[in-house]
Amino acid sequence: MVEQIKTKDDVFAAIDKHNVRFVRLWFTDILGFPKSFAINTNELDGAFSEGMGFDGSSITGFQKIEESDMIIKPDPTTFRVIPWRQQENAVARMIGDIQNPDGSPYEGDPRQVLKRNLARIKDKGYTFYVGPELEFFYFKNEKGTEVLDQGGYFDLTTLDAASDLRRDTVLALDALGIDVEFSHHEVAPSQHEIDLRYMDALNMADQVITYRITVKEIAHRYGYHATFMPKPIFGQNGSGMHVHQSLFQGKKNVFFNAGDEFHLSDEAKYYVAGLLKHAPEITAVTDQWVNSYKRLVPGYEAPVYICWARRNRSALIRVPMYKPGKEAATRIEYRSPDPGANPYLAFSVMLAAGLAGIANKYELPDPQEQNIFHMTEEERKAAGIGSLPGSLNDAVELTEGSKLVREALGDHTFNAFIANKKKEWDDYRIQVTQWELDRYLPIL
Repeated sequence: MVEQIKTKDDVFAAIDKHNVRFVRLWFTDILGFPKSFAINTNELDGAFSEGMGFDGSSITGFQKIEESDMIIKPDPTTFRVIPWRQQENAVARMIGDIQNPDGSPYEGDPRQVLKRNLARIKDKGYTFYVGPELEFFYFKNEKGTEVLDQGGYFDLTTLDAASDLRRDTVLALDALGIDVEFSHHEVAPSQHEIDLRYMDALNMADQVITYRITVKEIAHRYGYHATFMPKPIFGQNGSGMHVHQSLFQGKKNVFFNAGDEFHLSDEAKYYVAGLLKHAPEITAVTDQWVNSYKRLVPGYEAPVYICWARRNRSALIRVPMYKPGKEAATRIEYRSPDPGANPYLAFSVMLAAGLAGIANKYELPDPQEQNIFHMTEEERKAAGIGSLPGSLNDAVELTEGSKLVREALGDHTFNAFIANKKKEWDDYRIQVTQWELDRYLPIL
């Protein structure tokens, strides 16, 4: 069991216990790419009291060169010894908060963005819990998509060549204090899933970043490459990050109502309605890459139609069936995000959409329990079922006009994110792909 670290004194005790020589300070840019630098443990007391300065002008979405001085302040509760590094002169990590030189929170730090959104629900005593399911692929190397197996959903033994990789990854996550509920082979060849036990959104966002690094590090030790790219293989299912979410007041699940036919409280229904209403405008954040929209197409289990259901996994939002005595497990599952998202920002905009539903008491439409993929366009239109944006360009246009997303991210992060995504789309649309050459070169 990983010891509980709460204060800087706990950190120094753990450093002595595990013979830690260096501490890496982690943070992310606005896209969710992890950044870090290492400090000698002798510098750690100063890091706690004053923070460590660095140049923020080279970090995507951070400051201009003339305003580049930034400070990172480590969060002692995130101290963990890195299990894949040597144990003699061990290396640990702490996740930090980015501050301005005057000590104020830096508005472009994704972790601070999520903290700011979570502060909105503190006055009601709410805690926002999330449980993401991240899928990923193993390939022979990073230069191609040669798979390790031809296994399918829940396949075992020889069909699942990556069982040892998953086992060692789960053990590493356990050593980092991350609770894993279960792991298994997914639908596509060489595709896998490791599910994390739900917890509060800030700690979970930290864990998602750690999870992705751990999966890649363990794969690298085996000589393979792990990727969270949403759709790496044509004709196969892409990788999603279904996000289970609920609101609690202390130990009470705010989403549960024993007297309702769906066992959902009014707050839960408003929350779901908020997600449905604002889904198109938050999709650029939950699915932030050009490649994300190669996954969000009908026919490959990716939810693209804006509706909710209980058992129907073709819907955008699923409400898992209630089990007697399991009131705490009442939750909603938002199914469109992919594992390439920045979890700090993705959790922020999903929470903002749900809270808008609660604040404005949005009306929840009836559930759709039939397979929406089999409905005609006319049938979907008659049922009032809309669709998520079909490309990054469409998604960014909707996000750019969203007051809700701007308020959730803050002006700095919002503007930097939109500018970055517009550039990505421009870089993509000028490319001449092999598909175009194969299709047009012989006939035009």
